[in-house]
Amino acid sequence: MVDIAELLTDLDAESSELDATVAGLSDVDWSRPTEAAGWTIAHQISHLAWTDRMALIAVTDAEAFGGELANALADPSGFVDRAAAEGLAPPPELLARWRDGRARLAQALAAMPRGTKAPWFATMMSATSMATGRLMETWAHAQDVYEALGVSHPPTDRLQHVAYLGYRSLGNGFAAHGRPVPDEPVRVELTGPDLDFGPADAANRVVGPTLDFCLLVTQRRHRADLALQATGPVADEWLDVAQAFAGPPGTGRQPAGVPR
Repeated sequence: MVDIAELLTDLDAESSELDATVAGLSDVDWSRPTEAAGWTIAHQISHLAWTDRMALIAVTDAEAFGGELANALADPSGFVDRAAAEGLAPPPELLARWRDGRARLAQALAAMPRGTKAPWFATMMSATSMATGRLMETWAHAQDVYEALGVSHPPTDRLQHVAYLGYRSLGNGFAAHGRPVPDEPVRVELTGPDLDFGPADAANRVVGPTLDFCLLVTQRRHRADLALQATGPVADEWLDVAQAFAGPPGTGRQPAGVPR
């Protein structure tokens, strides 16, 4: 069991790296398009600020979150894009909102009583689960920003949290795409950092770099562009539907060289 303090430290480090990257950008750079269709760098930060706000409401006011969830379900295919667009503001204002929101969320998660859960999109989340989810999303959207800017971002040990969530969300990927959730277990063996999940004797296996697995489950790369090897029908199908985030199925990314 990962300690919530450790998770929040890693979440802060991931957020701070992205913050340092965008803080000095010009207005022109904030408007740079990213690999997410229709999203600029500003949209990416706006989305993170919005999701932190949703998480804070979920943790501190479950009834109010129910209202927010109802609004989202009224437009299940468009609410994420709409929220990102509605949250756009001049960069200093947007950055200040993101900083304030993530700081308040960290305090709320640290104070969340052990054993309690907060509502989330189609699930319930403990403090550690919510923090892991926020780290996963922060890392994923940061990839879009770094790539838009041509900035290198080498993998760190913090990827263990993203990879773990990617493994735990196997069933979510199948369900989100309207497919039966498999009963057969899958073994995942990753390198750099070295991680493994699932029964050692599982017939279905996924093997490859931790970075590539994280890029897959956050839908930042198409499986064709990753050095992941799947053995067994369940593992092979999983690489087509993997989705570490809650909500409707993501559109994913096209293979390199294929127009968006």
